[in-house]
Amino acid sequence: MGDPTVDGMYEDGTGLLTIGALARLTGVPVKTIRNWSDQGLLPPAARTPAGYRLYGPDAPARLEIVRSLRDLGIGLAAIRSVVDRERTVAETATQWADALDAQIRTLQLQRAVLRSVAARGSAAEELPHMTELARLSVQERRRIITDLVEDALDGVPAPAYRSGLLAATPDLPDDPTPEQIGAWIELAGLVRAPELRAALRRLAEYSARTAPAAGEGAALVKTEPAGQQQAAVRGTDPAGQEQAALRVAELMRIRGEEAVAAGIAPDSPAAEPILAELIAAWLPTQTGTPDPPAEDGPAARARLLEQLECAAEPAVERYWQLLCAVTGRPAPPRWDLAGTWTVAALRAHLRPSALDRSAFDATDPDRVLYAYEQVTRDVLALVAAVRPGDLALPTPCAGWTVRQLLDHMVWENLMAASIAEDAPRTDHTADHLGDDHLAAFADSARAARAAFTGSGMLHRTYGPYEAPGAMIVQQVVVELLAHGWDLARATGAPTVLAPEVAEETLAAARRIYGAAPRTAGSSFAPERSAPAGASAADRLAAFLGRDPA
Repeated sequence: MGDPTVDGMYEDGTGLLTIGALARLTGVPVKTIRNWSDQGLLPPAARTPAGYRLYGPDAPARLEIVRSLRDLGIGLAAIRSVVDRERTVAETATQWADALDAQIRTLQLQRAVLRSVAARGSAAEELPHMTELARLSVQERRRIITDLVEDALDGVPAPAYRSGLLAATPDLPDDPTPEQIGAWIELAGLVRAPELRAALRRLAEYSARTAPAAGEGAALVKTEPAGQQQAAVRGTDPAGQEQAALRVAELMRIRGEEAVAAGIAPDSPAAEPILAELIAAWLPTQTGTPDPPAEDGPAARARLLEQLECAAEPAVERYWQLLCAVTGRPAPPRWDLAGTWTVAALRAHLRPSALDRSAFDATDPDRVLYAYEQVTRDVLALVAAVRPGDLALPTPCAGWTVRQLLDHMVWENLMAASIAEDAPRTDHTADHLGDDHLAAFADSARAARAAFTGSGMLHRTYGPYEAPGAMIVQQVVVELLAHGWDLARATGAPTVLAPEVAEETLAAARRIYGAAPRTAGSSFAPERSAPAGASAADRLAAFLGRDPA
């Protein structure tokens, strides 16, 4: 027999509600109301003679409060303190909002770790370590960097360099992206690498050795993300000199990239005026350093070369890139392309010399295009004969394998085409060969020829020193014929290549590169002697430092 009710009210006339009536009125299930009542959140006002709960007229409003707080995720004990007026709703909301913030951060971190694991293709064994690294506190992450710096720089008297490193901390945001988590995990692995510690120590020792005695602010090697390029040009005066160093570093980057884009070989005569401009801008930044050079000359160029070589630490560059990625700071401009070119140019031109513009002259655009067609025809035939097993063979060129040589030749075509289209490529370290070396070379040669003729390149000039486009294409012809000779020697093929144009290509190489110093780091070794009766391609190889015997 059920409870005697009238329209949900218990019939004793008190206006009390049965549990069923309260459930129908509020939409909260009877089972939930009974549970909350047992928890003290909604105590009954009375009971029937049979023991059934009866609720007062305030029960629906109280029940709505309890339900709303539960929907917000607040715990039963906290809700009890609110409905019993022990704490205000505002106080409880603040407490639980803070708790939710912590939970959200944890969930966001877990999501970022999982996304990073998926993107990196991490093995199951790596997951615990990745999760542990991601959960480190700010203090624990900073401790990792502190330990790295103190260990790497132990005993080196370079306090400003040390403090600069310590000031750059890997602070992850509250909601890190998978990329930031991945960068932090890579950074945590990098700091354990002996290569990074050794590189940081070399930079610190160089800073200590070259900085002026007065003023710690004169540290030569800067330790911010832009430090790789600033290292080469930092002088004294921590305010004015630093700004000057930044300007010169940016000038070096721009000029180096322009030179690469214009196809100016670092050891060609066209590199000399670029170096002269850079040296003139760099000299004032050396004021106050020990024995500062006063003018452009061998001493100045040797010092700049030393500074650039000192700054060229790939592990340190990667360290700063990862720190920027972790913290969300903009990554510094990459300087490797310009830096490599500038270092090679300094090695080849340790003594200033006047530019001989005759190297730019006497280039017939139509004849250059014809030479390109003849050389690519014969080189394509060599490439077509390369079998998969030949790709690992050594070549006469710089210790490259056949595959590396082919990749470089494809790059030469692609780079020349991009210059013609006013969009110089920067992916020189990428794999341009893929799985089909023949298709890669053939496609790149077709693209280059189309760009040469379609853009007007053969009749235009490029770069700040107005190098003729025809001369840039001529350089590509020299490169492809020389590397075609390398490929022929590596695979045992005949080295008589492009006989229709090989003689004039040799003459062009002598005109363009004849004044280039044959020093360590140059593109070419000292010229060799060619045997009697050698083909023009053989003599070109000998001129560029190969042994045609």
